[in-house]
Amino acid sequence: MAPTTNDDAGPPPPKKARSENNSPANAADSSTTSSLEPSFGLPFITLTYATSLDSQLSLAPGTQTHLSGPLSKSLTHHLRTRHSGILIGVSTAVADDPGLNSRLAGTDLAKQPTPIVLDPTFRWNLRRNSRVLQTAREGKGKAPMVVVGSDAYKIGDPRIQWVVEAGGQVVVLDLDADDGKRWSWEYLLRSLKSYELDSIMIEGGGEVINSLLKEENQKYVGAMIVTVAPTYLGKGGVRVCPDRREDEEGKVVSAVSFSDVQWLPLGRDVVMAAKVDW
Repeated sequence: MAPTTNDDAGPPPPKKARSENNSPANAADSSTTSSLEPSFGLPFITLTYATSLDSQLSLAPGTQTHLSGPLSKSLTHHLRTRHSGILIGVSTAVADDPGLNSRLAGTDLAKQPTPIVLDPTFRWNLRRNSRVLQTAREGKGKAPMVVVGSDAYKIGDPRIQWVVEAGGQVVVLDLDADDGKRWSWEYLLRSLKSYELDSIMIEGGGEVINSLLKEENQKYVGAMIVTVAPTYLGKGGVRVCPDRREDEEGKVVSAVSFSDVQWLPLGRDVVMAAKVDW
């Protein structure tokens, strides 16, 4: 399940729609100086994505769908420079062939995030000319870290060589013993922290976003940036919709609540910056 990443065209320079102190970019920047509690020792997580008015990321699973306008796209590329890593799930990598870098003019390599692709079964049909590898070879971004399950790692797989040739690495982590299909966020984030990734911007896709918005995982999200585009995609798309929650008396309550909320119109879009209450 994959939304589009903001990699299709180089964004224009950011424009000030209001005072800079009230912008989502400024809110996110200040948030990254905070510590993540109570899970000390983990990277700071910014969860960000673009959605339609009916809370959908794409028209259909595996379909690249452009939602962000030029100004909100520019904001996304700015935020990438404020994080050590940028993380997506394999479905987004398959659908978009993204570069996973900041395309703001003048961004040097030191400010580029490390691309991280979660691929438990290593199903990504990575090629030597895949965009993320080409971007790294051209010095326009950092080489990727592909995280795979131990059963999926095969010595001699040419994809491993291509990643290494570009300066990246394939990281092997044992999958959750109970699930066998993915990793717990605690284990995954602690493992990524060991690679000196202190802050990670998570951009999708739908499975990754919905997983982080589960009640037990919300504590890992330090900041949230959501771009709302003025369109309805209609039924059948990839939707962000957290699991229903109930209080101790069995009464249905909000699945996710927010604090320190800021809204900013950017062109045709509206962007929300907030912290998750958990």
